[in-house]
Amino acid sequence: MPLLTVGFDLDMTLVDSRPGIAATYRALTAQTGVPVDAEAAVSRLGPPLRTEIAHWFPPEQVDEAVRVFRELYPAYAITPTVPLPGARAALDAVRERGGRVVVVTSKLGRLARLHLDHLGLAVDELAGDLFAEEKAAALREHGATYYVGDHVADMVAAKAAAVPGIAVATGPCSVDELRAAGAAAVLPDLTGFPAALDGMIRLALTQ
Repeated sequence: MPLLTVGFDLDMTLVDSRPGIAATYRALTAQTGVPVDAEAAVSRLGPPLRTEIAHWFPPEQVDEAVRVFRELYPAYAITPTVPLPGARAALDAVRERGGRVVVVTSKLGRLARLHLDHLGLAVDELAGDLFAEEKAAALREHGATYYVGDHVADMVAAKAAAVPGIAVATGPCSVDELRAAGAAAVLPDLTGFPAALDGMIRLALTQ
């Protein structure tokens, strides 16, 4: 068996960042005067920020809106964000089995770090500003043996990195969508992760 290294997505996998991100979008609207439906925006977290901003701002204003959003983010998004059920235990489970934890997220790395530090979620490596197949390079670089995420794009990343994808149905994608995207296992949330990890390790040892 290779060294156990588990990659995790951040938003809606380890943390529920919807309240804080919604607050940041409302602050963005207040500062720019461009109306953003914050609840609609946080209902589809996963793709890069620029993708969502482009729904609301004309093309020539997207770059500036992204800059302003990221400038506002630390003041509005960090404190309201909470760990999702089972998140702490999932990270502990990896370490108890002698493994390493890597967070690979579409969120800008320095902003992801603020969340992890604020919540006391210790990770061994962090790679940010990556989506779908882009995440695969970071997973390979850090020797990931599994990747855990809530979005179909996370399962695409796992497949591109040639590692099993473990999906949690805590984000915008349904169980059926996650299975169709190639998830090796789909969990309601991370509370079932330690048992699922043990099952996958046992399976790998028999192959």
